Amino acid sequence: MKLPETPWHQRQSLKDLIAVLDGHQGATRYVGGAVRDTLLSIPAKDIDLATTLRPDAVIARLKDADITAVPTGIEHGTVTAVTEDGPVEITTLRCDVSTDGRRATVAFSDDWKEDAARRDFTINALFADPETLEVYDYFGGLADLEKRHIRFIGSAEQRIAEDHLRIMRYFRFLARFGQHDVDKETFDACRKAARELSKLSRERVADELMKLLGAVDPVYAVQEMIEADVFANIVDEIDPGAGPLLAVLILREEAYDIPPDPVRRLVALLPKDADKTAEIVTSLRFSKKLRRAVADRLRTLKPAVSNIPAIAYHYGKDAARDIALLFVADGDLDTSLAKLKKWSKPVFPITGGDLIAMGLKPGPIVAESLRAVETAWIEEQFPDENRVRTLARDIVKGR
Repeated sequence: MKLPETPWHQRQSLKDLIAVLDGHQGATRYVGGAVRDTLLSIPAKDIDLATTLRPDAVIARLKDADITAVPTGIEHGTVTAVTEDGPVEITTLRCDVSTDGRRATVAFSDDWKEDAARRDFTINALFADPETLEVYDYFGGLADLEKRHIRFIGSAEQRIAEDHLRIMRYFRFLARFGQHDVDKETFDACRKAARELSKLSRERVADELMKLLGAVDPVYAVQEMIEADVFANIVDEIDPGAGPLLAVLILREEAYDIPPDPVRRLVALLPKDADKTAEIVTSLRFSKKLRRAVADRLRTLKPAVSNIPAIAYHYGKDAARDIALLFVADGDLDTSLAKLKKWSKPVFPITGGDLIAMGLKPGPIVAESLRAVETAWIEEQFPDENRVRTLARDIVKGR
């Protein structure tokens, strides 16, 4: 089989890079995701190369060709070439010398099959010759790709023992490429080793989780993760109805043509207790921005059409949309999303100085009264300035 011709093959910077690395003499091949995705007619995001050249030779050749070389993973043989069309990772063929479940010690190799054997899934171990576009498949990856079957190369237990994060990668690839069936050996190996996930860097686990939730439809993969006790080893608990709620959410996203969002989907999975969820997202070392986004989406669990604009005012239009998708009743969702579509945040039309001009004495009571006026304004769905001044005068009189 040959790799179909695609626009990325025609990049002059890539052709020049391959020439520098003796690609046309068989020393360098395309590898991994670019090969896999092109065969699936999916636009390739990252172009990776594998080569028999040693890292120091790669760096020397790039330098001679005036191509910037960054030793991004030099201990594992990876050098990144910075081209005008974007970065390209170049990795010397390798074999594992030892692993401890988190990192590997490698030795460099000249054997393409040996390098393929240390990769995770059969569909990720495909190489392609840059000259002929001939695809090299050592472990049945082409057949698995055709069936959308995700399985490890060789022993699933051994592959997972080499790097326990591969459990998360398996379910992420199942969400992205799978066809609603799991490889029994792989599933059993994931369940058996699931407890090892608790020993991994929380950042690495969280990164894989969010990538998984960004897939078009991760419902089946998430349900299988629950069955395999994977979630029990990465978060303290999930919502008992997580699977069904996530499924409904995704149906709503599709119905209203709203792109997938990992944060929104994470909220569907986690407990609907703001304090408990805050503990979970903190333990996963999420950024402050993401933790705040999750918290905002749990502040109003029973929204109605009437208060969707108020939610948008307080927490932003995106948060209000997500809250509607997650929690608004079916009969009200059309109206809620329609309100948001044409909504823009209004400006509160009066200031503390206006209240003082109405007779309020300067001091803390001004800020307190201003908040009361703003609350009344929001409750009345943001009326015009004349109405706000009437509300303000009524509040000032009562002080």
